[in-house]
Parts: sequence; structure tokens; C-alpha cells
Amino acid sequence: MNARALPRPCLMVVTDRTLCGGATGLVQAVSRAVAGGANVVQVREKDLPPWEQVELVRSIRSACGDRALVVLNGAPAVALGAGAGGVHLPEEGLGVSDARRALRGRLLVGRSVHSRASAIQAAAEGADYLVLGTVFPSRSHPGGATGGIELVREVYAAVRCPVLAIGGISAENAASVMAAGAAGVAVISSVLGAQDPEQAAAQLWSVLHVANRDPVAGGI
Repeated sequence: MNARALPRPCLMVVTDRTLCGGATGLVQAVSRAVAGGANVVQVREKDLPPWEQVELVRSIRSACGDRALVVLNGAPAVALGAGAGGVHLPEEGLGVSDARRALRGRLLVGRSVHSRASAIQAAAEGADYLVLGTVFPSRSHPGGATGGIELVREVYAAVRCPVLAIGGISAENAASVMAAGAAGVAVISSVLGAQDPEQAAAQLWSVLHVANRDPVAGGI
């Protein structure tokens, strides 16, 4: 999938090869997650040198085929070289407008945000989507500040681009963030850390699909 817009509802799997025994295990786990319904993969392996990021993106693209959009959390030039469908930017660092100029409009540009103010700025610069967190307590940010459902509501009301919730997202709470306005969710350990990534993704996808069709299902 090399779409010019984020699929909706969106189930984004953010990679962490340490959960999968390395790069080979990661590719296998991501492929299973996509088989279960994940439709976007964010390759986030910042400690790897650029050439290894390129190889990993290409391996994941080959394993997923047209079933999922693959974006790289990294440099725009590396994303282009790897044939990714988009680049994902951290909240601090290269601006969305700068990335868009470097890419000449060829790829999607997403950004991580942690507040209403940073979301508004990223959207004003032309971000195609935002990943908003941390919503609930999570393994990757233990003891850190969380914004909860209210943060999702605030950001959804303030921007026009799709907002994905991240941080402690599970099949038990995904409907609530969708009902608050999220276009989907981004997950790491709840899928890649599961014994069966395909089943875990399928459970999440089922919740997102129902919530997207019937927002009242989220109870908000």
C-alpha cells in the first residue's frame, strides 16, 4: 500500500525489534500483524545506521506487499531510498514543512505530538497525520505523564488531519479513543509483544472497525 492518505480506521504497528528477537523476527511478527489487520507499519529503529534502516524497510515492504503502508521514523532521504510510503518525525527536530520540501511532496509526512499546542503547529505546517500520546500508561513510558481521553478530544477538536492515539492502547480501550475523535491507534507491545501478533492485531482491528462504523460504541 502506497496511499497518499492514511487508511481509516488506522491500525499502526510501531516496530521494536527487541520484542521480536531481532530484525528477522520483527519482519515475521509484522507480517503476521498485517495479516491480522494492521494497515500501517511505522519502522522505528533509530539506533540502526541508515543502510540497515533501508534494508529493514525493504524487507518489511516485501513481507507486507500491498496490505500495509510502511513509513520510516527517520530521515526523509532514507525513507525515499528505502521506498517507504511516508516519513514519521519526532515532536522535536526537523519541521514538517522542511521534510515536505525535502520529499517534494512524494511521501506522507507524519509527526509525533504530546500536546494540543504542538499538534496545532504540526497541522499548520502540513502534517498528513499526527500520532498523539502518551494516552494511557505504557511499557515504553512507565510512570510518565499521560493525557488520557481528554487530550484526544482536545487535539481532535483543534486540528483537521487524522490523529492516532498511542500509549497503552489495547482492545479494551481502543473504542474509547475512537469515540473521542481518533482516526485510529498506534501500538507497539500490545501486538508485537503478544504471543500471537496476528490474533492481537485482529482483536484490535475488530474493535476499531466497529467503533469507526458506530462511534457510540466507544461510550462517549
